[in-house]
Amino acid sequence: METELASPVSYRLPLSEELVDLNPLIGRQVTLRYNGQIFCIHCRRKTNKSFNQGYCYPCFTRLAQCDMCIMKPETCHYDKGTCREPEWAQQFCFQPHYVYLANSSGIKVGITRQNQIPTRWIDQGAVQALPIMKVQSRYISGLVEVVIANHVSDKTSWQRMLKNQVERIDLPAIRDELLIECENELADIAGRFDEAAIEYLPDAEAVDIDYPVEVYPAKVKSFNFDKKAEVTGVLQGIKGQYLIFDSGVINIRKFAGYEVELLL
Repeated sequence: METELASPVSYRLPLSEELVDLNPLIGRQVTLRYNGQIFCIHCRRKTNKSFNQGYCYPCFTRLAQCDMCIMKPETCHYDKGTCREPEWAQQFCFQPHYVYLANSSGIKVGITRQNQIPTRWIDQGAVQALPIMKVQSRYISGLVEVVIANHVSDKTSWQRMLKNQVERIDLPAIRDELLIECENELADIAGRFDEAAIEYLPDAEAVDIDYPVEVYPAKVKSFNFDKKAEVTGVLQGIKGQYLIFDSGVINIRKFAGYEVELLL
């Protein structure tokens, strides 16, 4: 889903060439019907199975954006000459990235490109987020994330996030504590690169994010188009990349490339 930071977040669902505003549908009966066809989000060829949230198998095995180092940037192998797409990596990986703290199901550390702020935070269902440093490349951001993840989580519990079992926290105070705890390891990373490799952001302000949710689920039942082609119910809210129905939830991003009809 496409998002825009507002109060609450504004959501739009891409269906073929159309973008459907979802916020006005909250409180209404909504049906999503999968017609059995999947198209790769990269090459657009028809595929019987989706890999890595929307790719056909050839693209999944060929594209750098589907390599393991995207999920774990500290394993970057560009310098070894084994990158799947060196030109793509130059544009995507060798650009400034931000290391941030977020509160989605509790405190977590994450990384993202500048043009993915605040989209990345919204997609994770964070209610608070704070950029803590800017680094020169995705690889460096991965090294930093690993260090900080020794002290706080680098994952989101999607069930807790959807139940809204989240208490507001003082992100700047936690940032300051973490930077003291990780001072030596971060200095070691900075020493491997030039002086501009890591830029700290002490004046950055935390961002609060509100979601269009009328009712949070007490229990989380997840829908899967591969098992059941139709999802229907009263749309009670949207958080992260999840639609929350009175009958269950569905992760829209998981089914990127699936051909789905929206019925009202």
